[in-house]
Amino acid sequence: MRSRVFKSFATVAGAVGLAMVLATGLASPVSAQQKLRFAVGPFQPTAGDTRKAYEPFFKFLAEKLGRDYELVVTTDWAGIAVALANGQADIAWMGPWGYVLANNEGDAQAIATVKYNGKPSYQAIIVARPDAKIEKWPDDAKGMRISFADAGSTSGWLIPTHDFKVRGIDPKAFFQYRDGASHAAQVLSVIEGQTDLATDYDRNLDTFIARGTVKPEQIKIVWKSAPLPNDPLVARAGLDPAIVKTVQDAVLAITEEQAATLMPKNYTGWIAATHANYKLIEDAGLAVGKLKPKVAAK
Repeated sequence: MRSRVFKSFATVAGAVGLAMVLATGLASPVSAQQKLRFAVGPFQPTAGDTRKAYEPFFKFLAEKLGRDYELVVTTDWAGIAVALANGQADIAWMGPWGYVLANNEGDAQAIATVKYNGKPSYQAIIVARPDAKIEKWPDDAKGMRISFADAGSTSGWLIPTHDFKVRGIDPKAFFQYRDGASHAAQVLSVIEGQTDLATDYDRNLDTFIARGTVKPEQIKIVWKSAPLPNDPLVARAGLDPAIVKTVQDAVLAITEEQAATLMPKNYTGWIAATHANYKLIEDAGLAVGKLKPKVAAK
């Protein structure tokens, strides 16, 4: 029986996101004749943008395995966790919190962590307009409008929620709170005056600035988290160990030069990972009550 945690996250994921995954019609385990089922989360502003940016990487993996493949681009973070847990995806590139959800529900396993500009970590941030009068965080921001990302996001929901809990603050009472936004909308919503504060992650803001979509002087960071592990590449439970090993070996062998053609801009390769690398994320999920401790088998 699926846990109440995942029932709630499936609701957050929404029928549209899950329908995209279910529409692949590939719910049975992989056989030698079947296509590999790859999945990737909503890293770009649109599903089309994400597919264009990430498909070369998945095509590379399929060629290494000598297999055909299908790539599903989910429209939310929780949906990709549900897909892995239900056996509807074999290998996924996803956010850390989504991975921990998939591990908690269905024992999916991280096999590698991506490097961004050579680093396997990033930071969650909260941004405001430069003229926001916030000298002491979060005291000076009390009562302001704040936008959290969707509840499947590591940096946009889990980590800031956990930080406020540690401080003894309920953000829904402390701020004029809303959540459910995509990362693509967060920074822009602050600049356009739709909200006073928004959660995001440093890599996303850097991308907006590099593209010229946002000018550095239009935004300021008022809070940063401790370093967090970057996105994992994840294998579903029960996937043939030979496939998992081949995939892991293939991604770990990607050089920075290869990454420039196979992966989105600024991603520079992978390092090996296990579930232990994501314990910080798991601990935060437990602390905010969105995970239940696993019961050790007797």
